[in-house]
Amino acid sequence: MKIAVLPGDGIGPEVTAAALRVLDTLALPGLVLFEGDVGGIAYKRHGHPLPPETLEMARAADAVLFGAVGDPACDDLPREHRPEQAILGLRAELGLFANLRPAAGWPGLEDLSPLKPQLARGIDLLVVRELNGDVYFGAKGERDSDGGREGWDSMSYNEAEVRRIAHTGFRAAQSRRKRLTSVDKANVLETSRIWRETVIDVARDYPDVTLDHMYVDNAAMQLVKSPGRFDVILTGNLFGDILSDQASACVGSIGLLPSASLGERTTEHGTFGLYEPIHGSAPDIAGEGKSNPLAAILSLAMLLRHSLGREADAGRVERAVAQVLKDGVHGADLGGTASTEAICDAVIRALETIS
Repeated sequence: MKIAVLPGDGIGPEVTAAALRVLDTLALPGLVLFEGDVGGIAYKRHGHPLPPETLEMARAADAVLFGAVGDPACDDLPREHRPEQAILGLRAELGLFANLRPAAGWPGLEDLSPLKPQLARGIDLLVVRELNGDVYFGAKGERDSDGGREGWDSMSYNEAEVRRIAHTGFRAAQSRRKRLTSVDKANVLETSRIWRETVIDVARDYPDVTLDHMYVDNAAMQLVKSPGRFDVILTGNLFGDILSDQASACVGSIGLLPSASLGERTTEHGTFGLYEPIHGSAPDIAGEGKSNPLAAILSLAMLLRHSLGREADAGRVERAVAQVLKDGVHGADLGGTASTEAICDAVIRALETIS
């Protein structure tokens, strides 16, 4: 079992180190780790946010454990050299088209949500976001117009792209509560019309899953009005980017939320994927030892489940995190004072008591 470890920028190295301590506690046989540079630190050392040697390391692994990218010192670089291009490049080069981002409330933390506690308590959803298409990867440019400089970006999806992410969404729904909400803007966008028609066609293969459709503006409203109605949300790259962040805010802290980016490639252990906390590099607190490592640790749990086929170990890690939160070991983002190290120590202690 080979894991490429890419800590990245800001608090990425801190939270990744905590996740690796948890992984070490599991003492998995035959595990090999490789570490590489990515993001701003990679640009400073190698002249590119995604050096060829890092990409090759990721390709040779069974999974990638990713920290975060983003460095204000790189904000004025050309687009192709900015840290954020590393994660876009990895998704494209590794064929990672499906982003799975769970959002669920933790017992006792309902007051952290901006929603009423009774609404926050009911959040248990999974956003399945297509990653390789849509406006982020479409043709784009700048041109002159009568109104001055004009920027343009092309949004598009073909049926094959929609079909493969739809299968991912339906399979995810089958393992949950068997409800899938497909989010689009089919009333005004041709891209969304193709999306909706293709999702309806794929749904015939999953008669056990209830499918409904929702325009993205209504979906955003329902996430704050009635978030408990959602099980799996299936949507494109742009809408998924926005809605998954909104769902995270509804839970109350992005320091608790992991993600997985999966493709079609399989290994002898499971599905190849890249796993990262959603909180970003948070350069304002980097190096202060107060970042919350739980999202990185929960991302490790997703890695164990999807890419290494270690469901029992994944469950142990998740139960250990739940125990730590129940015991009140909270970092600053949760209104507490526990350091990154103290939170990690608590997870390891809990893990050692869970079979």
